[in-house]
Amino acid sequence: MTAESSLREADLQSLAARTALSPVLPGNAFVDPDSAEAVRVHLDNVVPALESLRSQSGRLAAWGVELAQRLLRGQRLLAAGNGGSAAEAQHLTAELVGRFDGERVPFSAISLHAESSAVTAIANDYGYDDVFARQVRAHGRSGDVLILLSTSGKSPNLLRAAEVAARLNITTWALTGAGPNPLAGACGQAVMIDALNANAQEGHLIALHAICRAFDLEVARHSSTDTWSVQGQGLQSPGPQQWGGRA
Repeated sequence: MTAESSLREADLQSLAARTALSPVLPGNAFVDPDSAEAVRVHLDNVVPALESLRSQSGRLAAWGVELAQRLLRGQRLLAAGNGGSAAEAQHLTAELVGRFDGERVPFSAISLHAESSAVTAIANDYGYDDVFARQVRAHGRSGDVLILLSTSGKSPNLLRAAEVAARLNITTWALTGAGPNPLAGACGQAVMIDALNANAQEGHLIALHAICRAFDLEVARHSSTDTWSVQGQGLQSPGPQQWGGRA
């Protein structure tokens, strides 16, 4: 037996030992047991995140109702995060400008991190810690809502945005990982998910969808009593004078 053949035989024996107790997938494919265990542990760790959210369901519902009432009056939602939290924040604004799972009018919601030219210009001229705070100063008005997402709750640019919003009478909500943390303390209200960072971030998406569920229910309540209406594929909404509009 050549050296190459010996190596190949050793590799096959190693593979056989590792897959002897591995789950079998359709097509007789085997799963590496270490990888399978890592996935099972990750999925098990979603449960604490969900339970943490369940204990705060009342606050999520209240946020959805208040957000609907404010946006129906012509206020705006601003949202921001970094990395994966930026994607989550943008998911929320897309649900409001587009729709969640029922037909309704669009609402004003801006993801500050998605303004790529503004973000890079502000970072270049003022520093990355100001990329959201300066946009809050530009777009925010009294009565608006700013929601900030962070698994660590320590991002300086989010903390600075919360400080600016407070001075402008903008309501601030934080969606974070385990607390206490600086961002939760800097915002008016917070939902803190007591879980590992990755699982907390997964919990953020569930939380945002829960907010949207309450939001749409509140909008539907107003639709039945006010002049909001959906006619075929067209949408009709009251003018800014009826709901207060924006300054």
